[in-house]
Amino acid sequence: MPQTKLNRDLEGGMAVSIGRLREDTQYDYKFVCLSHNTLRGAAGGAVLAAELLCAEGYIEPKND
Repeated sequence: MPQTKLNRDLEGGMAVSIGRLREDTQYDYKFVCLSHNTLRGAAGGAVLAAELLCAEGYIEPKND
């Protein structure tokens, strides 16, 4: 794990799958991450951040 076909659409493409976690002598840990680059890119990240800010009460959605 992670496997591209199995994990690319995890949580609607907004999650990051982490696998092959192991200790390392040079760094603390080594691991492999998999994310859906199209959905998890700048546009998807901006939408996710806006949703979080609304949920936390920092901004209010505009209702026209």
